[in-house]
Amino acid sequence: MSPTRRELIAGAAVGALGLAGVYELVDHLAASPPKRPVAAGPELPEQHLLQGIKVVNQNDVEVLVPPLHHEVMTAKLDLAPSDLADAQGTLEDVLAKLDADYPATPAGLGVTVAWGLPYFHRLVPGQAARSLPYDRRAGKAALLDAHRFQSDPDTTVLEANDLAILLRSDQRAHIDDGIDRLRASGLLKVTSLRRGFAGGSLEGGVSLPRTMARAANVPGADLIPEGSELFMGFTSTQKAAFGPGKIANFETLGYVDLRDSGYFREGTHMHLSHVAEDLEAWYVNFAFDERVTTAFRPGLDVPEGTQVVPMGPEQASDTHQVRRQFHQTGRIGHSASIQTTSRLQQAATGPDGTHYPKGTAIPIRADFNTLDNPFFFSSEARVIQAGPMAGIHFIVFNPSSDDFDRNRLAMDGILPSGNLHIQPNDRAQGFNSVLSTTHRQNYLVPPRRHRSFPLAER
Repeated sequence: MSPTRRELIAGAAVGALGLAGVYELVDHLAASPPKRPVAAGPELPEQHLLQGIKVVNQNDVEVLVPPLHHEVMTAKLDLAPSDLADAQGTLEDVLAKLDADYPATPAGLGVTVAWGLPYFHRLVPGQAARSLPYDRRAGKAALLDAHRFQSDPDTTVLEANDLAILLRSDQRAHIDDGIDRLRASGLLKVTSLRRGFAGGSLEGGVSLPRTMARAANVPGADLIPEGSELFMGFTSTQKAAFGPGKIANFETLGYVDLRDSGYFREGTHMHLSHVAEDLEAWYVNFAFDERVTTAFRPGLDVPEGTQVVPMGPEQASDTHQVRRQFHQTGRIGHSASIQTTSRLQQAATGPDGTHYPKGTAIPIRADFNTLDNPFFFSSEARVIQAGPMAGIHFIVFNPSSDDFDRNRLAMDGILPSGNLHIQPNDRAQGFNSVLSTTHRQNYLVPPRRHRSFPLAER
């Protein structure tokens, strides 16, 4: 298929300007940002929740329309404990001014500040020992160092950043402004910038993944279906597959002990990783029906070209179903396997009285497509490789590190009911043969009131 005029223009920009050029074209290719209300309600106590997320209908399935632009800044701190009080005030001033200028919506700017274990261990160790949340279900801290999983390559880097800041907006200029102000604070030694995009075609517009990948000459780009939300061809933002409201908060499901003070109430846990995608292998080696099996579950019969399927509580798989399908077909589906740990196994009621039915999703994802290889910018030499690469910057909010680990283990066939003993990168779990995680780290997201240098004042 010949490239469109837009793709030719985008390709010329990539050749002239490199990766920066292709990201600047997101606004041009998307034609216009999604129509959303600009105003937000009262400021939420949670940093990780955005207001104003639009819902559209795709094949009779409710789908969330994510912010168009995303960027993550990771950083380390060259500070002593005696510097923290001043630093806390300086960063909070920057964040408060951004809040005043932009509502925390896709039309404005969502800013989420997350803190890594190196910060807590080095700069506030005594306070952290007393106040960091404890995962009572797992019998360990709620924030743990990231580790490699059996399907990760030996080269997966386990990062040690002090903090990561996620910025989300429909307007690239809003994110650029936020990044500039944060860097101008003088507090942060930026270790990486990670850029990307989401949506763009959910309301009938141009398919950003396909168009951007073709413009960047990514192998397999021509095989991405028209209208795809993701490089791998399926829609991942089904409303029912995202944890609703406060469900991923530390306090909601009772998994986590907030200790005596409740300092981190209305906070959560964040996992950040970069995952490279081999699109050519995905589309050439997996026929459409096998891609459906791999992405969702064995035995799912949908028309050719389907990009979204219902994933509500009533469609959630349990361990018995996944084990039975595996013994019958020799395969597990990505969504089905993870649902054994990512969905409520029984109904729950949060401390605010909200009722969550059995089968409700717990994790709240904020992942986005990227052409970074693996980052847009890195402070370390030889990290960034030549040429764009299809992938995802994977961000997910869970009640704890252990809760994320359970989901990721299930992806490898290690279920709550036992290990299916699928070999790493085996076709039985087809995603593992085309995905490769380059970097991982876990973070704690404090509530908005403690987002700046948490525990520094204690």
